[in-house]
Amino acid sequence: MKKYLIYFTSMLFLGSCGRGNGDFDASGTFEAEEVIVSAETAGRILSFHADEGKLLRAGELAAVIDTSALQLQALQVEASMAALRDKTTDVQPYIRTLEQQMVLQRTQLKAYERERDRVANLVKEDAATLKQLDEAETLVQVGREQLALTQRQLEQQKNIIGTQNRSILSEQAPLEARRAQISDQLYKARVINPIAGTVLTSYAEAGEVTAPGKALYKIADLSYLQLRAYISGEQMALVKTGQDVKVLIDHGKEYKELSGSVIWISDKAEFTPKTIQTRDERAHLVYAMKIRVKNDGALKIGMYGEVKF
Repeated sequence: MKKYLIYFTSMLFLGSCGRGNGDFDASGTFEAEEVIVSAETAGRILSFHADEGKLLRAGELAAVIDTSALQLQALQVEASMAALRDKTTDVQPYIRTLEQQMVLQRTQLKAYERERDRVANLVKEDAATLKQLDEAETLVQVGREQLALTQRQLEQQKNIIGTQNRSILSEQAPLEARRAQISDQLYKARVINPIAGTVLTSYAEAGEVTAPGKALYKIADLSYLQLRAYISGEQMALVKTGQDVKVLIDHGKEYKELSGSVIWISDKAEFTPKTIQTRDERAHLVYAMKIRVKNDGALKIGMYGEVKF
């Protein structure tokens, strides 16, 4: 009864053996770092492997959610993207035709220029007339104009088809974003356990319909538990992080002693918990602390424990 009286009346360190010898006691309850795993996508739970009391490894498959609707949406997006690709005009056949035409026109233009130069030499030797030279020059000019016209047609064709394709492909970006979103949802349909530990509570079963954010199970690593206790401001100087302590728990009619280590001391004072019965005790300011204790199987969440330094 003594240790329960200590917990319910002050939860502070008391000098059971006197302040002079440095032995101080405190009591508190054990707690664990609990993680609630929730669904990230909607659907019927096809399989559920997080039964209460079950040990799960980190990265282990905990549940599988039906993705039939998502897969249909993915197929619809792929079909829409394929339809867009079919609507786009392949510019290459038009471009190749005009480019081949330009090659022929350049060859023809070079032939006209050679003929003009030959006629010019003959005019110098009075072997040809100026009219023949004018005709040869005209052919050269016409060849150049035809080549320039084909060049403009080539550029115009590229611009027209490019504009048409860009207009059609502008619809592709939203479809790609939707495809990425569906892929992410398909990935999240496989619920992967985040930490190694024991399932404390199951909130779902196979066959149920879940939704994003709906809790599926709660898990905690019970290999180590934390004893949360309180100390007064005067005792702050006697305790430090990393300090080894003794933790006592009920073991039949006797105490069982375990080793612990102080892992955290609050830097903010708070009033003594409201469970304290007297007004004087409730007026005290205390500091919370946590002691990490290796669990040999005897520790349970919510169990009372005492600390001795």
